[in-house]
Amino acid sequence: MSEEERDFEEQLRELLAEDAYTIRPSPVPYPQIRRQGVVERRRRVAVAGAVLATLAAVPVGAFAVGGGGTGTADMATTPTASASAEPTPTPTPTPSGPAGPATAGQLRDGITREQAVEGLDNCIAEHRKNVAMGARDLNLGKADDYRIILALKSTGDLNSPGDGVFVVAVQEKPSEVRLVCNIKGGVASGLNYSGGSDRQPDSPPVLVDTNANKLYQQSFLNKGNWKLPFSWGFIGTVDPTVSKVTVSYGGSTSEAVLDHGWFVASGTLTAQVTRNPHVKGYDTGGKLIYDSDEDKTYQQVQ
Repeated sequence: MSEEERDFEEQLRELLAEDAYTIRPSPVPYPQIRRQGVVERRRRVAVAGAVLATLAAVPVGAFAVGGGGTGTADMATTPTASASAEPTPTPTPTPSGPAGPATAGQLRDGITREQAVEGLDNCIAEHRKNVAMGARDLNLGKADDYRIILALKSTGDLNSPGDGVFVVAVQEKPSEVRLVCNIKGGVASGLNYSGGSDRQPDSPPVLVDTNANKLYQQSFLNKGNWKLPFSWGFIGTVDPTVSKVTVSYGGSTSEAVLDHGWFVASGTLTAQVTRNPHVKGYDTGGKLIYDSDEDKTYQQVQ
């Protein structure tokens, strides 16, 4: 007999002893209760095992690879884009688990903080399973060490069919990490990772993330035939001199959120574009100190 069963039997005997002092004691079907307890424990173990087996069977796939080029081509059609509504402060995050974004507007398309956290948990757990099967360990750490800065709908394309959710999370300690995770059907289906800071001594005050195109473009295979409407996101870092960042994409301009050294922008395209987002940064006095049109390292067209 296990320790749990012995504890259960002792508690049951105490209840039977107490019941003996009542006026009309009720009989307790001990054998039946014990059988039900054993069956319930076995059922829970079986369900947990089935869930783990299902997750282990799904590999983390690759993200769509965006195209690129140089030049100054205009939009294929005259598009309109709706920027995010004015964000409102989010409630204080719970003591445990990944921290939430600075504003509620960074969780788009009806995605809740709980859903974003669950997606991040799934991606990191899936990566650990792949490492156990021989994949390279990216040292992603624990989900609790991250801060979610963006969550939005992901649109399936020819390279990666099926809609899902993108979750973008960053970690400052013990090392700098940025994750872009794609979740489809509640299962991690793609993970993009960068470790360490992209910033160099000669970096501009506003620095676009090297893989931001994964959030604002569809696959190169879809070039000329994007699925619309398309929910897009855009991220990068800013130095302390920057107090405001604006992002223009698809004919619409919106102010990005500054979130602990990151800038985060998002919107919705209703027509395909050929130019990448146009980014501007301003100092506390309102002076323009960065313009992506003047940045020779920034790719202007898709």
